[in-house]
Amino acid sequence: MTIINGMPAHVLLLHFVVVLVPLTVLLEIVCGLWPAARRGLLLWLTLILASVTMVLTPITANAGVWLYDLTANPSPILREHAARGGTMIYFSAALLAVAVGLVVLRVTERQFEKRRMVIHIVVGIMVLAIGISSVIQVYRVGDAGGRSVWDEEIARMQKPHGT
Repeated sequence: MTIINGMPAHVLLLHFVVVLVPLTVLLEIVCGLWPAARRGLLLWLTLILASVTMVLTPITANAGVWLYDLTANPSPILREHAARGGTMIYFSAALLAVAVGLVVLRVTERQFEKRRMVIHIVVGIMVLAIGISSVIQVYRVGDAGGRSVWDEEIARMQKPHGT
């Protein structure tokens, strides 16, 4: 999938990833730190969003590779964006692994009464570490992508007419 309704697919799909990653992180943090949230439907919504994110991330990255390959002489910031974007699959996979881990924790929670506190601390640390790093990475990818598109355009618009 490279073009959707005349637009590069990457330009459209990236918005899903930019919204889904932080939303999934937020839900994982809530489910990871608040045991009552794991007992409800919020956990299943988290798993669904993590799965959708995992599916859309490589599709978005592949559409970005297609767009990148159309560029004759990519700028350093565009190369940086492409390199950072290539790593997002690992962050999406980590988010999915955390969501699956939260489901496993929910199912087996009652079996580990004696070690409950240790498990909750480990889960909390993992959820926070993976969540925060995923949000930072999606920001870094988006920042480099935005600068690759808009820095030159803004500089061109700021020049006085006639120069």
